[in-house]
Parts: sequence; structure tokens; C-alpha cells
Amino acid sequence: MAILVLGGAGYIGSHAVDQLVEVGKKVVVVDNLLTGHRAAVHPKASFYKGDIRDKEFLSQVFEKEIIDGVFHFAASSLVGESVESPLKYFNNNIYGTQVVLEVMQERGIKNIVFSSTAAVYGEPKVMPITEKTSTNPKNPYGESKLMMEKMMHWCEQAYGIHYVALRYFNVAGAKLDSTIGEDHSPETHLVPLILQTALGQRKEIVVFGEDYETPDGSCVRDYVHVVDLIQAHLLALEYLEQGNESTVFNLGSNQGFSVKEMVTAARKITGKEIPTRVGPRRAGDPSMLVASPDKACQILGWKPRYTDVETIMTTAWNWHQTHLDGYENK
Repeated sequence: MAILVLGGAGYIGSHAVDQLVEVGKKVVVVDNLLTGHRAAVHPKASFYKGDIRDKEFLSQVFEKEIIDGVFHFAASSLVGESVESPLKYFNNNIYGTQVVLEVMQERGIKNIVFSSTAAVYGEPKVMPITEKTSTNPKNPYGESKLMMEKMMHWCEQAYGIHYVALRYFNVAGAKLDSTIGEDHSPETHLVPLILQTALGQRKEIVVFGEDYETPDGSCVRDYVHVVDLIQAHLLALEYLEQGNESTVFNLGSNQGFSVKEMVTAARKITGKEIPTRVGPRRAGDPSMLVASPDKACQILGWKPRYTDVETIMTTAWNWHQTHLDGYENK
């Protein structure tokens, strides 16, 4: 029996493949490599290059491999791009998930752990955010992920496909031995942008707004280490395999760090100056997003270990120093 990891060559997916292999699971990876990296995939995993929207291709993977459960990371995930190209996001994320669920239903596969997002909440006024907080997406990316959650809900009702949707906050860091890490093109995530500036690959970090109602005026976000994040996925799979009901969980740290605090932490870790410049606010940027992970801790038994920002930043820095061109030079 194998676990199928869709999008397993991406930043988060590759860490999932790594941990699944480490606990002795047989792993099958599907990725179209548009944003993922073949070099990020654990050598013990079986790899198929293809798109989840290609039903014939995906069905062939299920025919060749004995699949017991699915981890679904395959989705477009840039908020700004989703606003500019909503149809691309609806096609890749929603239609792609439809095909995945169709093939699962046809093959009798009953368990899926799904990569959702804090973007389903929009701009909530009360912190920390719990799973009972109203969902109100402010961009097509968040809307597509919420639709994917709803699709799974109705497929459970009709076909008995059980799911766990994990709503991520800001994922950061790298595997502790620096063998896999975060490599996007273009890069949009704050931690790698800061560290690329420390390496001299970028001129400066732009702080988008310093007039928010936060302690230092810059936006505050909740950061969760990628290794801890994936541990929650393995626990979610066990939860489903034990016959528990479908549900959603927030994955965060219950603490927030501002953009300026993240830059300060990086300066301490790297010993570099890291120039910054204040720019205008970005449309739709909430001042603060902080998660309550209590439900995941209580029900899944999730115990994140790398919760301080310096540890998160250090593991990311170690990755970037040893992969100056990402996976290109490996």
C-alpha cells in the first residue's frame, strides 16, 4: 500500500514525501514540475511527471500503484496572481481537485489529507483565528481552496471519501539537515526574500506599510515550521485511518511576528545588514493573522517543536547558504 502525494516536488510536498519515507511508508509522487523540483523528491519515492487535471494520466498512476491514501498539495498558490488570473486558479485548483476525487471514487480510495489555507478566512477581526471563525475569502486563491473543501464535504456525503483539510498559516523553514528547502520562482514568501537579501541576491526588503494597528506598524503573521506542519499531516492520515470523522484544522503557532521583527531576527541569525525600504500597503493585506492550533493539538495530538522564529529562520538560512541557486546547482 502506498500514499500518493500530489504536488510532492514542491516546497511543502517534498517535506511530506521525506517524512513519509522516513516512517517507512511507500510513497508515490505526482507533480507536473511547473513550480516543483525533481531534485527535491526523496530518491526512495516513485515519481510520475504529469498534471492532476489529466484524468487518463492520473488513472494510469492508480492502475500501476496500490494507493491507500492521498496527500493533496497540487495547487496554484499566489494570491496576487489569483486576482489577475482567477480562471487559471479555478481551473487548476478546483477542476484539478474534481479529477482527483473522481479517480479516488472510481478506485474506492477513501482517505485524503488536503492542503488548505488561512486565506479561506479573509480578514477576520478577532484573534486568534479558530476553526469556528467565519470563512470569507478576499481573493480567488482563498475562494478556490474553500471550494475544494466544500467539494470534499459533498463527496464524503455521496461517496464516503473522508478528508482532513489543514488550513495553513505562514509556512517557513527547511529540513534540519538542509537537504530540502524553499525554492520558488518567482519568490514571494517573506522569509526567503529576506534571506536572499542577506545573501546579496536582492537589493532590499520592501516593508509594505508601517501604519497598521500593530506594535511596530507592520503586518503581523503566524509562522509554522515546515517540519512541524508535515508532522500534522502524518497525524491527520492516522486520524483518518482510524475511522474518525472528516474535519478541518488550523496549523499555526498561536503567536504572531511582524515583518520588521522577522527582518530583525534574520539580521541576528545571518549577521548581515539586510536593507529595508517602506512601501505602500498592499491591497487586501490584513494587519494581523494569528491562528489558534488548539484543535489540532487536542484531537491530533500535534506538538510543534520548532515554534520560535529564530529556529525557523536558522533552518531556512542554512538551506539558502548551501543552495545559492536553489535546486539549480544540485
